[in-house]
Amino acid sequence: MNFIENIQFVNIIEFLGTFAFAISGVRLASTKNFDLFGAFTIGFVTAIGGGTLRDLFIGVTPFWMLNPVYLWATLLALLFVLLFKTKVVKLKYTFFLFDSIGLGLFVVVGAEKTLSMGFEPWVAVIMGTITGSFGGMLRDVLITEIPLIFRKEIYALACVIGAVFFTVAYVLGLNIVVNEILTASIVIIIRILAVKFHWHLPILKGEKQKQ
Repeated sequence: MNFIENIQFVNIIEFLGTFAFAISGVRLASTKNFDLFGAFTIGFVTAIGGGTLRDLFIGVTPFWMLNPVYLWATLLALLFVLLFKTKVVKLKYTFFLFDSIGLGLFVVVGAEKTLSMGFEPWVAVIMGTITGSFGGMLRDVLITEIPLIFRKEIYALACVIGAVFFTVAYVLGLNIVVNEILTASIVIIIRILAVKFHWHLPILKGEKQKQ
């Protein structure tokens, strides 16, 4: 696969990640009885939050400002939720599913974009993690939920593991498409297994204050 073809494939991944994350945002907004504009806003912020922070850190114009397709992806996500409201809104697993898909895809985009610009591998790991997790954190803050990244569930750690895998495989010269697919799959599988088997990191407990 040549460079141009790979750019197009990355764009497809970024679009799908935007769509998946936007659905998770719109779906969660619906549980708080947001109006259509509010739901669209939450979906858009969820989808572009992590990538925006990444691009600002690495010194480039935020990706969504260069192409309106990400606005359209969010609108498509809103229409998707409206059309399939019964299944998407009422079934709890739909939020988890689309959030996990968006997480995996954006880790790939974040790490790959950072490496392609010549940054060190450790920077790529951080940027991959930020790209995957920051949009969801913004979503949760805006709808007044404790962000998933700060809860017991393994969330950001899944991003870190995926970003490390992608970066190592990238440096070792693994086929880029195979690397992208494997990395996204690893992140998604870790999230699914973590929730299914209640995996979590040790909880830091402080001393209770005296009344």
